[in-house]
Parts: sequence; structure tokens; C-alpha cells
Amino acid sequence: MSSVAVLTQESFAEHRSGLVPQQIKVATLNSEEESDPPTYKDAFPPLPEKAACLESAQEPAGAWGNKIRPIKASVITQVFHVPLEERKYKDMNQFGEGEQAKICLEIMQRTGAHLELSLAKDQGLSIMVSGKLDAVMKARKDIVARLQTQASATVAIPKEHHRFVIGKNGEKLQDLELKTATKIQIPRPDDPSNQIKITGTKEGIEKARHEVLLISAEQDKRAVERLEVEKAFHPFIAGPYNRLVGEIMQETGTRINIPPPSVNRTEIVFTGEKEQLAQAVARIKKIYEEKKKKTTTIAVEVKKSQHKYVIGPKGNSLQEILERTGVSVEIPPSDSISETVILRGEPEKLGQALTEVYAKANSFTVSSVAAPSWLHRFIIGKKGQNLAKITQQMPKVHIEFTEGEDRITLEGPTEDVNVAQEQIEGMVKDLINRMDYVEINIDHKFHRHLIGKSGANINRIKDQYKVSVRIPPDSEKSNLIRIEGDPQGVQQAKRELLELASRMENERTKDLIIEQRFHRTIIGQKGERIREIRDKFPEVIINFPDPAQKSDIVQLRGPKNEVEKCTKYMQKMVADLVENSYSISVPIFKQFHKNIIGKGGANIKKIREESNTKIDLPAENSNSETIIITGKRANCEAARSRILSIQKDLANIAEVEVSIPAKLHNSLIGTKGRLIRSIMEECGGVHIHFPVEGSGSDTVVIRGPSSDVEKAKKQLLHLAEEKQTKSFTVDIRAKPEYHKFLIGKGGGKIRKVRDSTGARVIFPAAEDKDQDLITIIGKEDAVREAQKELEALIQNLDNVVEDSMLVDPKHHRHFVIRRGQVLREIAEEYGGVMVSFPRSGTQSDRVTLKGAKDCVEAAKKRIQEIIEDLEAQVTLECAIPQKFHRSVMGPKGSRIQQITRDFSVQIKFPDREENPVHSTEPVVQENGDEAGEGREAKDCDPGSPRRCDIIVISGRKEKCEAAKEALEALVPVTIEVEVPFDLHRYVIGQKGSGIRKMMDEFEVNIHVPAPELQSDIIAITGLAANLDRAKAGLLERVKELQAEQEDRALRSFKLSVTVDPKYHPKIIGRKGAVITQIRLEHDVNIQFPDKDDGNQPQDQITITGYEKNTEAARDAILRIVGELEQMVSEDVPLDHRVHARIIGARGKAIRKIMDEFKVDIRFPQSGAPDPNCVTVTGLPENVEEAIDHILNLEEEYLADVVDSEALQVYMKPPAHEEAKAPSRGFVVRDAPWTASSSEKAPDMSSSEEFPSFGAQVAPKTLPWGPKR
Repeated sequence: MSSVAVLTQESFAEHRSGLVPQQIKVATLNSEEESDPPTYKDAFPPLPEKAACLESAQEPAGAWGNKIRPIKASVITQVFHVPLEERKYKDMNQFGEGEQAKICLEIMQRTGAHLELSLAKDQGLSIMVSGKLDAVMKARKDIVARLQTQASATVAIPKEHHRFVIGKNGEKLQDLELKTATKIQIPRPDDPSNQIKITGTKEGIEKARHEVLLISAEQDKRAVERLEVEKAFHPFIAGPYNRLVGEIMQETGTRINIPPPSVNRTEIVFTGEKEQLAQAVARIKKIYEEKKKKTTTIAVEVKKSQHKYVIGPKGNSLQEILERTGVSVEIPPSDSISETVILRGEPEKLGQALTEVYAKANSFTVSSVAAPSWLHRFIIGKKGQNLAKITQQMPKVHIEFTEGEDRITLEGPTEDVNVAQEQIEGMVKDLINRMDYVEINIDHKFHRHLIGKSGANINRIKDQYKVSVRIPPDSEKSNLIRIEGDPQGVQQAKRELLELASRMENERTKDLIIEQRFHRTIIGQKGERIREIRDKFPEVIINFPDPAQKSDIVQLRGPKNEVEKCTKYMQKMVADLVENSYSISVPIFKQFHKNIIGKGGANIKKIREESNTKIDLPAENSNSETIIITGKRANCEAARSRILSIQKDLANIAEVEVSIPAKLHNSLIGTKGRLIRSIMEECGGVHIHFPVEGSGSDTVVIRGPSSDVEKAKKQLLHLAEEKQTKSFTVDIRAKPEYHKFLIGKGGGKIRKVRDSTGARVIFPAAEDKDQDLITIIGKEDAVREAQKELEALIQNLDNVVEDSMLVDPKHHRHFVIRRGQVLREIAEEYGGVMVSFPRSGTQSDRVTLKGAKDCVEAAKKRIQEIIEDLEAQVTLECAIPQKFHRSVMGPKGSRIQQITRDFSVQIKFPDREENPVHSTEPVVQENGDEAGEGREAKDCDPGSPRRCDIIVISGRKEKCEAAKEALEALVPVTIEVEVPFDLHRYVIGQKGSGIRKMMDEFEVNIHVPAPELQSDIIAITGLAANLDRAKAGLLERVKELQAEQEDRALRSFKLSVTVDPKYHPKIIGRKGAVITQIRLEHDVNIQFPDKDDGNQPQDQITITGYEKNTEAARDAILRIVGELEQMVSEDVPLDHRVHARIIGARGKAIRKIMDEFKVDIRFPQSGAPDPNCVTVTGLPENVEEAIDHILNLEEEYLADVVDSEALQVYMKPPAHEEAKAPSRGFVVRDAPWTASSSEKAPDMSSSEEFPSFGAQVAPKTLPWGPKR
């Protein structure tokens, strides 16, 4: 008995659909009349055998035979051999690497082909290339070009054959280059040379040469001949629809080019093989001679307008006449005024042709209908609907409307034109009877107001009165408005438009001056604020100027009273903006900016919020010290005071007020603040603040370090005195590189000039455009004297000299190290003097100086000072425990850099000790001393500290000692502060933010003991100068925390209130709105019982907060409960089919009902025992009203539901009652998976039984290259 396999019909559908209908033999198990199921081989025919792929094999039997086609391999493999003598890279040692391997990798990446290289016995290179055909060809070309030596050759062929080598769009040439792996260069068309250059391998050149010569030989066989034939006889040679010439071309294989009728040429060109070309020429000549003898002509007059009908679309009518009668019709060109048409043909056929010409000419006619131009739009209809009715009936009729003309032109077949004319005339008559138009004059400046925003006004009038209103565009500046349509509607629209216009004439236009900088603020983001103003004053039109115009005029237009109100409103708004845009600048020393900002911007944020101002600080990398405050004047002043107080607290900043007459302030400040800036810079960067211009105040405030403030005050008063007596100014010029030399070290030279003459000399600032300009200010005689001295100095600087001095070679390194930093500093300080030291390696001690004479002398003196310092240099050791080195250095070594600059010394820190020996007992530190020193003394000499603690200072003895003292002063000291243990975590703050803030603010390290120690002692380590401030700050923080603790105790008062759980949802409110309101209003926390906790009483609500607040919150809750207790709940039966409609989309409708009647309506859940029961809760009278309302709605909606259900009965098709028998799937016999074990299973590794589609089966061994 054969075995049976079951497949589902779905899985078999794909196989079945591919079979021929006759071959489908399906047996389903549920049809009992069918015979046995088909066998597996019947249902799934096997694939054809290998022989099927061969051409000689016969068509295979089975269903698959006629469908399978042999598939070509998409991957091909080619082998190229490069002989040793032609190899570009012949290095035998570098095979598989070096340049050759790189090139192969590049070729593989670029083309996508796979390359394998191997060396033959003769040292030739074998390259196997695998991949798609085009990739292999490209790779081959690259291999030849880059791995094989190149030769070149030329081949000469006639110039006219070059284009055949190139081919269409250069395709032939590219193909040739790929096939032969060569580069073929063809001379340009303007080059007279006929030599083609071929570059590549010898073999490639030979192939390419052969191909080029072959193309040329093919072209040599071809010939070109030209035959002169009168233009009039061209149609006879071409034949009707070019059939005759087409036949000749096909029979002879010759290309024949007859010039088109529009080209005035008589020459016919023949191209082709010589013999066949001769046959074609003979046949054309024969036709020409024959027609010349037999044909005659007649001339007839045909209206110019009818010529196009004789010609027909694309000349079809002329070809038709030629085909039917054998007569050619010659039409004069369109630009000629002639109306004469010439017919050429055999005499007996001319009559028939003439009849056809007249028939064609008269088959079409042109007519016109008189219609006023304003009616044209109505005749055409909306989107051409009216006209479409005519053109659909008579598609050959062309209807033309001309702008401004009172007529319509019709063109087409005579009968159709007559019908269309009648219809259009009827339409015109009807429209004239029932349509009217009127033209009114309204000043064009009112037109856009008549139109309204987005055409709102005009569209309303059009729709209301069913008229068309034509308003001319702004560019025309025309006052004429035309109204067209129903006579009554036209009159009504006219009346309304004139009323609108007269109202506008009575309107008022007002120009409001508002600074342009406020326009954007008034308009608001996305026009929000201006929309609010327009909604407030809907009758007023507000126009802002274009930002590009830089205009301050805002135009208001509308009824007089409304415009006035809007003006007042906007003026108030502008006044508020002006008040809030007051701005002041506060100069703050750069080092204090970080303290003003505070940790994470806390300080600046607090000042901004409390003073309600905008505060802008300069960028960190900027040299500016100015902080800008914007807002209301009083607020800006308050913010400035707070910022200045921070600076005053942080540093020893003195502040003095100087009284100087207000009239002198501008002259003291100077052009762009140059004069006052020079005083501020000269006096150590003090800040000088002048009162606001126009305030009338004489008080000038100077702020900065005490000594510098006194100095600045003295200079400012002296300058003011000079200005009051008589001030004189002179400008002189000097190269910028001389400025430093003129100023001198620490301003010594320029101070000397000022002291001797009494004049002030101002040098340009870095941001000034004119860097050469030096200004001298003072009394005239003092200025003249200072000018004389400075000009003498500048003249000396212009006198360039060269000098030399001797410097011991052992000191040379000091000058040239760090890329010659010392020399650069000398050059900057002494007017750009050039100092040249001898090259390293030479033992010369001569140093050359080149520059201005005075500069050279000063530079020599400075070099000598440096040498003296170097020779007088001593080395001092300063012992500071290694653990303090980091804090002594300061952030990024800033403290050490400051000491080296101040004392002109070099400081070297020791290397860190990797494994320092720690004693087992904790070391107590105090004021930098180590308690562990006594224990260490047992092992080492008390006088010799550890090497890792010794800091080496080099420089002059007195300066080294001063630097040592400065270093020792930087050693941190530790003090202890007692803080209650329970406050430690609040001192530390969230994630350590509190302690970090204090450490940053006071520049100390604060150590809080570990929690397990339960210690009250907090250690503060830092510089002695900072410790007192830090201790005071910490104690202040402790006071704050203790106050907060007391407040927390007061806030944690708890109060319980008993409320029935059924009222809890109402107290909470929708999304917690009610309870949130109570919480916020009374500043309390309200906790409801957890429903899941059985032990917790469910009627207890807990309120936490201040005692009086909790009592107020309790009263608020009890008030709500009191209201709820008065409410009643009533159940009302409501048909479940109308519930959805009463609820509405997203509950919108039911919310509206609940809000309107102030009740709560609950619908039953799905699966409820009574799906029609709806509960209404609220005050008795509200509940009754709500129930009446929803019952009315039920009645209304239920009628719709009943109608809908009745209709649905007719819409649904009758259901099939009989159930289909379940499908048992598709059944086959003798399937492979049910075969007996004796039958051999297919070998899956066999390429015979499982062939590869398209790809070649790789043999076991690979002859080329390494096995991949």
C-alpha cells in the first residue's frame, strides 16, 4: 500500500500555480468520488537532466521542461600573463608585498574584481581575475596600465574615418580600449593630423591597431554621392508618406537624404556601398527624368487663411492628395503674401487634385460672434465648464477669446462651426438678458481694505450677492472697480462697496513713532502679542514697516475713537518696554567674575530673579571686565549694588567719590574713552565711573585697590584742573613697535616725560583702528615740550645701527631656550631690536644687535643685567612636605608662575615619591608641621628633610629668599570647627554640592568625618588668609541649617480628618485638580489611605504642615464633604444603544452636560448586569433637570438607531447556514519523506545531484595562488 503525505492547500498554492492546466491533478480527501491521490512525481515534476542544457538534447518530458532556460554564469574568470621583460616591478624579494601588492588591492577595491597573483618559472607574472564581466574588463585595463611596462605606436587612417572609431557618444572607443587594454588618443577635429596614438602593451597595441584599421577598411568600402534634383520634384521621389524612397533604401541598403520642404536645398545625398549606391542613384534619376517629361502645372488662388487646411496637420493633407492623385501641391511659405497654390502632375490627374485642394480649403471655416468682453468669463464658465460642453460635442472646433475685444472667434469644419456659433449666440443673448455690470470709482488706497485679510470682505460680498467683483491690481493705481452679475445683486454689491469706501474715508490714519528695536517685541513670537492687540481692537488696522526700511513709523487705521484707544494702549506698552530696557555697565575685576556667577550660576541666577533684570557677563576668554545689566532703572541700580558689594566683600577694594563739574566729564573721558582708559591702565586697572549724561551729578566714583585709587584720584583732579584752565591737544605718529620702548619698563620713560613737562601722553589701545597715533594733552607750552621730547626719541629710533657685545657661551642657552622667549621679550620691550647669538657648536662669544640706536643701547644694558643675574645666581632649598606641593602650586601652577614672575626666580619641584613610607599611627598636622617628624628622626638626620620634600629656588640671593618666604606662606594650615553631627549631611548637600560650593568660594579644603565616627569636628585646610572667612562661612551655614531644622519641626504637624471613603474621589477631583488646589492654597501635604492596605482605616485623611495651615485645609475638605452629603444619586434606565452618542467623541458631549447641570453621570461598565442603568449624582433639582435632558436625547437618538437597524437588515446578504466541511489539506502518494529505508537518500555534497545555478563548480585544487 502506497504511503500518503498531507500538505495544506496554502503551502501548495505556489507550486500548483506554475503548472499547465492539463497537468494539474488535484485530489482532496473530502471529495469521496475522486480516485486515489496523485503521486509526488505527478504533483511535483522533477527538474530536467543535464542533457537538457545542451543544444543537441531533445526537449525534456515533464511539466518543467518548457519553463527552464539555461542560466549563464554571472561570474567569469580570466588569466593574464605578464612576461618578465614587460613587468614594471621586478623585485623578486618583495613578491606579495610592496608597491605591486598595493596596486592590486587598489584595483580590487575600485573594480570589485578578485585578483590572485603567482610567479611562473620564467619569472613572468600570472594574474587570475574573477568577477562580473565589466569588472574583469576594467581590472584587466588597470593591470596592463599599472603592472606592465607601456609602449606606444601610431596608426594613420583618413581623417573622415576617425568619427567611426570614436562611435556614438564615444562608446565605440571606450569599448575598444577595454577590449584591448590600451589607451587610444584621437586628434581633435581642428587638428589636421590623421595619426591615432595607441599606448599599452605590445600585444594590446597590435590588437588595437588591427581593430582601427578594420574600421577604416569598412568605411573605405562605402561611398557618398550627391545628386542635383529640382525642389519641385522632391515629393515625387520621396513618394506619399516617404514610402517610395523608403523602399529604394531598403532594397539597395543605401541611405538617401532628401532635404525637408522648409530647407531651400536641391541636393539629394546618397551614402552606402559603391555598387548598391549606383543602383539607388540610377533609380532616382529615372523617376526624376520620367516626371520631368510627363508632368505639367496649373496655378490656382486659395485664400491665405485656408492654406493651413490644404496642408493639414503635419502635412498629412498634401500627402493624401499625392497618394490619391499622384499630384504634388506646392504651397507658398507662411511669411510670403502670395495666395497662389501650384499643382504639379500628369494632365489627366490635375482636375481631380484641384477638386480635392478646394474641398480641403473649404472643409474648414472661420466665423466670429459678437459678445461684450465682460461676458467672456461667464461664457467660458467656472474652470471652462460651459465651453467644455460645446468642445466635447464638436472637438474639431477651436474657440478663441481675445482680451479686450467684443467678439469670439470660431474655427473648424463648416458644419460644426455653424452649430457652435448658434449655441454661443444663444448663450450671449441669454446672458445679456439676465446679467448686468456696473463700474464704480473708489480711491485705490482703499482697495486692499475692501478686499480684507485673505480676501475675507470681497469673498463675502461675492457669495452673498452672487456677483463677480473685479478690483485692479495695486501696480495699476486705477480707481475703477467693476461689478458683474445678476442686476439686483450688482446694485446691492455696489451699495455695500460704496458704503464701505465712505466709511473708510471717514476713518482716521495715525502714525505712531515706536523705535524699531521694539517692533519685534510688540509683534511677539509668531505674532502672538500683535494678535492680542488686533483682537482687542478688531476695527483698527496696524501696519509695521518693513525691517529693511529701518523706519520707526507704525501706522494705525480705523474709526477715530478706536484708533485713539489703540494708540494709548500701544504707547503704554512702549513706555513699559522703554522702562524695562534701561541698561548700565558695571566694571568688575575679572578675578571676581566667578564669585559673582557662583557655583552652577547660583549667585547670578538669584540676583537676576530677585532684581528682575537681565545680566550679561563677558565671555571667559574675553579681556572685558564689564558686566551689563538691563531692566527697570531702579532694579538695575539694585542689581549693580549687589554685584559691587560681592566684589567689596571679596577683596580689599576701596571706593572714593570725587567732585568734578559735569561739563568737564566728556572731555575727561576723551574720544571713545581713550583718555580715561589711559588713567585706569596707568593706575593698576582701577575702575572710574562717571554719572549718566544729563543727570546733572558732579560725582565721579573711583574703585580699586587703596593705593591705586589715591593715585587715580590725584591724576583725575590734576587733569580736571588743566581742562578748566586751558586744554591743548597734539597728535604725533610712531610705529607701533616703538610704543613699548617709548613707554619704558613699568611706564618709567613716559612718566618721566609727564613729570618734566606736565602733559599727558595717550597711546592707542589694542582695539583702536589707528595704531600709529599718539595723543598729547595739557597746557600748550607743556604739550609742545612733550611733543619735542617724543619726536626726538622717535627720530633716534628711526636711526638704525648695528652693534655687538661679548657674552660668555655658557649663558647663551638661557637666551635661546623656549624658542628664544627671552630674546622675544627684549625685542618687544626695546622697539623691535634684533639680537643674533652665534650658532650652537661654534665657540664664539660675540652677540650682534641691530635696531634704533637708543633701543640697541637699552637692549645691551638689559642683556648685561640678565648676565649679572645669571652670574650672581644662587640656589636655595625650601623644605615643604610633598603632600602640600599640589596646593602650593595652585590651579594649573598659577601660584608658582606668579612667584617666578614677581621675584624673577626659577622654582623646581622634586619628583613625586611613588611609595612614601606611612607610619601606622595617624599623623596630626598643625600649621604645616608634622607630628610624625619625631619618629622619623630615629632613622634619619633631623637636619636633612626627605628629598621628595625639597623645592629648589634659583636666582639672585635676596630674590630667592623672598620667593622662599612667599612659598612658605602658601603652605596650607588646618583648623577645626565644631558642628553638630546631625547637621553634617546638610552641610555636605545633595551629591556634595553644598561642601563643594563653600570650598570653591573660600578656596579651602573642608574635611567632614566619616558617619561611623559620630564626630562633631570638621577640619578646614587652606591658606591662613582664607581660613577665618571659611570658618565664619561654615558657622553661618550651621545657623541657617538649625533655623531650617526648627522650621521643619513646625511643618511636620499632623492632623487626621474622618471622611467617608465614597467621598474621596470627589475630594481628589478630576486628575487630582481639587486636592492639588487645596494643597497649594494651604501649603500642606494631604495623604489618602491606601486601598490595598487592610490594616489602615479607610476613612482617615492625614494632613501635614504648619498647625494653622492643616486646620484651614481640614475646614476646606469638610466644606466639600458637607456639599457632597446634600447630593443625591438616581439610577435612570437608558437604552445602551444610545450611550455612545450621549457620551460623544472622547467624552466631549457628556462633559458638556455634566458642566451645564453641575452633576456627575456614570455609565455602566461593559459586562454589567444591567447595561441600561445610568447613575446621575448631584443636588436634587440639578439631577432632575439632567435626567429630563438625557431622556429627551435618548428619545431623539433611539429613532435614528431603529431606522439604521431596519435599513441594515436589507443591506446584509443572507448568511450561508450550511457549514463547510473542514479542509484536510492536499494529499500526495510516494513522497520522498515516506520512502522506505532501502531507497538511497540524495547526496547533498554532490554537485551532480545539487548543481550550482550559474556559477562554475570549483575543482578540488586551486592552481592559482594560495587557497582562499
